[in-house]
Amino acid sequence: MRFGSPPSLDDLIELAEAALAAIPAALREPVRGAAIVVEDAADDDTLLEIGLDSPWELTGLYRGTPLPAKSVLETPMMPDTIVLYREAILLEWIETGEDLFRLVRNVLIHEIGHHFGFSDADITRLE
Repeated sequence: MRFGSPPSLDDLIELAEAALAAIPAALREPVRGAAIVVEDAADDDTLLEIGLDSPWELTGLYRGTPLPAKSVLETPMMPDTIVLYREAILLEWIETGEDLFRLVRNVLIHEIGHHFGFSDADITRLE
């Protein structure tokens, strides 16, 4: 996908959907009930909650209960959600020159890792 102007929220949603479809079914199926959304940037409350100062530092976020912590006896209060932050992703894309689809896929897979209950350190080791 080539862009003549900065990719929009819709463009990133399209890339995220294509990235999700391209990952192995073993990773994709357990995420089927999670919402995947794209926002421009993390808000101040989110940054405060996770201890970051700048929205440019956060390309994605998993919100929900990781699979190992889920119980069939509990009703979830909110659906699991994977949020991709457009502006931080685009900044990394510009700074690294990495293919945008690959970058979106990497962020998505990283957040899916959190859905499986992996920590950032676990995900880094797996990468």
